[in-house]
Amino acid sequence: MDDQAPAVEMRGIVKRFPGVIANDHVDLDVRAGEIHALLGENGAGKSTLMNVLSGLYREDAGEIHLRGQRVEIGSPRDAINLGIGMVHQHFMLVEPMTVAENFMLGLEQLEFVPDEKQIERDIVELSKRYGLGVHPDAYIWQLSVGEQQRIEILRLLHRGAGILILDEPTAVLTPQEADELGRTLNQMAGEGKAIIFITHKLREVMAFSDRVTVLRDGENVDTLVTTETSRDELARLMVGREVLFRIEKEEREPGEVVLSVQNLEALNEKGLPALKNASFEVQAGEILGIAGVAGNGQRELAEVINGLREATSGTIRVRDQDVTNQSPGKMIAIGVSHVPEDRVGVGLVPNLPVSDNLALKGYREPPLSRGPFLVPKAIRDFAARLISLFDIATPSAETPVKLLSGGNLQKTILAREITAGRGLIVAVHPTHGLDVGATETVHQTLLEQRDEGAAILLISEDLDELLTLSDRIAVIYEGRIMGVTETDEADVEELGLMMAGELKG
Repeated sequence: MDDQAPAVEMRGIVKRFPGVIANDHVDLDVRAGEIHALLGENGAGKSTLMNVLSGLYREDAGEIHLRGQRVEIGSPRDAINLGIGMVHQHFMLVEPMTVAENFMLGLEQLEFVPDEKQIERDIVELSKRYGLGVHPDAYIWQLSVGEQQRIEILRLLHRGAGILILDEPTAVLTPQEADELGRTLNQMAGEGKAIIFITHKLREVMAFSDRVTVLRDGENVDTLVTTETSRDELARLMVGREVLFRIEKEEREPGEVVLSVQNLEALNEKGLPALKNASFEVQAGEILGIAGVAGNGQRELAEVINGLREATSGTIRVRDQDVTNQSPGKMIAIGVSHVPEDRVGVGLVPNLPVSDNLALKGYREPPLSRGPFLVPKAIRDFAARLISLFDIATPSAETPVKLLSGGNLQKTILAREITAGRGLIVAVHPTHGLDVGATETVHQTLLEQRDEGAAILLISEDLDELLTLSDRIAVIYEGRIMGVTETDEADVEELGLMMAGELKG
């Protein structure tokens, strides 16, 4: 590592938005030849800080120095000209165009009739150099998300970036793809490039980074050499308290089949097959995890089970009752609980108070209503009981739910769904975007329900979460169930191969 001036030095960076200080006098230095992790819970200010460095935002105070020289970065164009490139979580590629055509977009020195063959040769050369297999004439829409990420990285290298920022780079990758990315990042760092990756995953920090800077509530907490710290210390720095990683899961004998899905098929919004002959069962007292890279039918599966999307064929049975293509209201009446992926847009009514959101599934029945009329006192008492029972941090039951933190939004949904349900929970990405403290609470709540006999279908892109909570894991790829394995016997490499489309042997 270079002991001279850092490749990047950010001093006292302040970035304000209406009512929020996203970055409060943040310092960061990144050296040439290192992989530097920027760690923090959701809302800690990580992406904002990197959006300042990449020219998307302008800092309200502070200075940026590159290789010892102060610079002004007023736009992404300025950043690219200074050798700074960012791969965003949501890729900036034009799907109907080829890889080579996407490389041409934004190039400053481009002739009136571009030399596409030369650009294709450049792509092949870069691809070989970094072991990132990319075909220049392939259309973006034909490529997997892992391949699209490689194109984003190669495109920045083609533009001469020596400082690369990656935002949550493994969120859309299989375990094997994540390991390949780690090797590529190490190679780039070995050539003297400065690599910054934004994450809230502690395993990635320990596996990939040389140093790590922790942000909490928009402020610096510490910068540490990765080999001199631990996952436990980083978790404590992230959330400000000790976090338990080992969750004790009692051995249980599963009971009756609560949810049976057989030969299920459904279409996505484009009218294309999203589920293909999917079959599995979930028993009382077990958690069945659904593993897969994003966009392989997980959302459609949850929606079909909850009556939010029509099945084109196949059956769904709840305790041996055929409920295929029943309405959402009927699924609620049957006792199916749904923890949706979009907690604010689907799971809650943001402008309503916490109390009303907690009563959303029970307001039709006594004691919350009497005939066609609501009983306000009963709703207040019901909400107070759930707020206490699930430890929801809210100023009052009348506080608009949109003012709660992400973790408390999720607690509100869990409190309502568990109370209204009858032992079947469909939980979709229940800890997405939550810090390790809130994640710990959600995990414990789901395990408590399992231990009380609930059947839980857990859909998650976090393989560590699935391995921690699930009794069995089913892998979904392009809408098909590739195999089901007992968690105790699960092999991460085998799961990764199934997530990439290889049937279980």
